[in-house]
Amino acid sequence: MMWKSFLATWRAMLTDKGALTLLFIGGIIYSFFYPLPYSTEIVQRVPVAVVDQDRSAMSRQLTRFAMAHPSLQVIAVTPDLPVAQDLLWRDEVMGVLIIPDGLQTDVLAGRAAHAQVAGNGLYLMLNKVALNGLAEVVGTVSAGIELKRLGAGTPSGIQANEQRSPIAFDAVPLFNVKEGYGAYVVPGVATLIVQQTLLIGMTMLFGTWYQRKSFPVAGTRTAGGYMGMLLAFACVAFLNCCYFFGFVFWFQDYPRGGNFGGMLLLLVLFSLAEAAFGMLLGMLFRTRERGTQLMIATSMPVLFLAGLTWPVSSMPVVLQWLRWLLPSTAGIQGFVALNQMGASLYEIRHEVAGLLALLVACVALGWWRWRAETPAPIVQQR
Repeated sequence: MMWKSFLATWRAMLTDKGALTLLFIGGIIYSFFYPLPYSTEIVQRVPVAVVDQDRSAMSRQLTRFAMAHPSLQVIAVTPDLPVAQDLLWRDEVMGVLIIPDGLQTDVLAGRAAHAQVAGNGLYLMLNKVALNGLAEVVGTVSAGIELKRLGAGTPSGIQANEQRSPIAFDAVPLFNVKEGYGAYVVPGVATLIVQQTLLIGMTMLFGTWYQRKSFPVAGTRTAGGYMGMLLAFACVAFLNCCYFFGFVFWFQDYPRGGNFGGMLLLLVLFSLAEAAFGMLLGMLFRTRERGTQLMIATSMPVLFLAGLTWPVSSMPVVLQWLRWLLPSTAGIQGFVALNQMGASLYEIRHEVAGLLALLVACVALGWWRWRAETPAPIVQQR
């Protein structure tokens, strides 16, 4: 009976055009279009303006350094602050470097001199790149001035450099070696895409079966019928995850393969938990459309609850516990740790335990509802 139910479920998925699109084709479409905006990985050539009120050799040096910075594109140099403010309000620039009058005079006199930077806070990433780039420009020029002062009192430039920076600092990114946004967000979102497309497809199928009062195979009240359907949906999740973690990460050149064996074990557990969760959820819907509406509306909250884009410590305590009721919570954290960071299974033991507990609970509840609510009579769908 299990084998018969397994084949019948696959036949039902492949003959339902809507479910087929979501369960298989949707992931392929997402895999190419979702990473596309992040293909450059890092933000470059952010437009900025320079307000040069000093009009000195030092202010011109600051402007040249800003023009040479790879993250910045100086589109306006003006002595008038209102002009730069107007560009900022019109979103034509994301940052402004303000060089006040008397900057060079203060530096030559040994007094504290200040240059100001301002950013457009409406665009978080662009604002960050603009402010950091302008701060690096000011810091580079300031360091050069400091080295000249130290060089005047030391025998060599090397000694002056060592006096300025007695401790060498070398920043090495470990897991996201390109420090790109795509390599940060896409591996986690890929797990969410697999989950949401699977759940939408499953709820569509269950809604259709309940509307027609027919399931794809006779005798589905048996344990074998339930397990066959569970394994069929788990295979879909497994195949989609293999496609994303194998081909897509290789094609997009994201960090991958940190712990291949551990990832396969977690993948089996995640696929089973996802299928059991989807079957339990599918039994709550009696129409084809309701599940789709719910899954689309909850996609963003589910992503935030996973702890990928929002720190878990900032969530209410209740949400910190309730978020483990979703397979994506343990799946996203576990797959990122194994695939990108090379973590061991012991280091993701909490995620493994969460998926295992969710699997047992969903199978128990799903089997109970399956026996109680499966429409009768059950006829074979053709």
